[in-house]
Amino acid sequence: MLALRAHRDADELVLEEVPVPEPGPLDVVVKVASAGLAPGMMRLLQMGAFKHLPTTLGHEAAGTIAAVGGDVPGFAVGDRVRVHPNLNCGRCEYCRSDRDMMCREQSMLGHAAFGDIAMPLYNEYHNGGIAEYVRIPHWLADRVPESVGFDVAAKVHDIANALRALKCADLPSASTVVVTAATGTMGTATVRLAGHFGIARLVLVGRDADRLAAVAKLAGGISTDVVALDELPGDWAVTGGLTRRLRELVPAGAHAVLDYIPDGPATAQAMGALATGGALVHMGANTTPLQLPSIALMINCSRFVGTRACTRNDAQEVLRLLETGALVADDLITHRFPLTDAVKAVDLMQRRAEPMWMTVVHP
Repeated sequence: MLALRAHRDADELVLEEVPVPEPGPLDVVVKVASAGLAPGMMRLLQMGAFKHLPTTLGHEAAGTIAAVGGDVPGFAVGDRVRVHPNLNCGRCEYCRSDRDMMCREQSMLGHAAFGDIAMPLYNEYHNGGIAEYVRIPHWLADRVPESVGFDVAAKVHDIANALRALKCADLPSASTVVVTAATGTMGTATVRLAGHFGIARLVLVGRDADRLAAVAKLAGGISTDVVALDELPGDWAVTGGLTRRLRELVPAGAHAVLDYIPDGPATAQAMGALATGGALVHMGANTTPLQLPSIALMINCSRFVGTRACTRNDAQEVLRLLETGALVADDLITHRFPLTDAVKAVDLMQRRAEPMWMTVVHP
């Protein structure tokens, strides 16, 4: 079968032929109909977060079951499923309390590992879903309702990540929320979910005003303002220009910032626009140090909350919202590529030459 692969010490991804996986006794093999592309994939690869190379990439996939292990209960060939990528021990206090992404063995099929301890599941299931087939333990297969297309099913993980970030914000009713990197995958998912959390006002932060205006339409009837970084004064990064602009729009401060910025000073500056007791929830993997004195957090009673992934319950909640029609996400998929163009698709995502909200690959 054809698969998108990463190799150790290689700067580029490659498409290559590898054997079709065979199921173990507790495995299912999924014939992939759609696989998601993640914007941060190449960055994590360069940081060394992929602990098992070579590997097939892709932690987001959906399709039909093609083969079932002999000891697998409840699944049959032809069942429609999505792959839940989080590989956890299932026994620790985190796994037993809807915080499974905090497990010491946390890793992701086709993606990164976050700890330095032994990770037997990651060793066994590191190959991901940007391929014609993917092998997974049966307990990571979630049934996909007939009413939900495979493209959206493949991106449930990202939507569930946004759901988790919104939960972490612990929002009051009729809240005002700032969303940074609003034109990306996580930003668009957050905007679409905002109505489910009683948000009354959104302030969307991104680089380009036209792209932000397109995302604002996803908010439905929620009052929405946009802040384009390219339209701020040229020295905004060193003079606090983003904080000033947010304070002009929301003088009393925002109840929360949902922060998906991957680098630069915008994270800290957005935090400076929080209302007393507000929270910044970060899921952008920003490596720039926060230039905030601790006394500022103390006086403002601010919370900084980091979360690196959704939980299994989050993903299943998104599936229920999709099944009932309470959540519509088809229009979040802006780009579709054949598997043969997967390398090109990854390159387009890295260059950000055009708006790409959510991108999928079709084997």
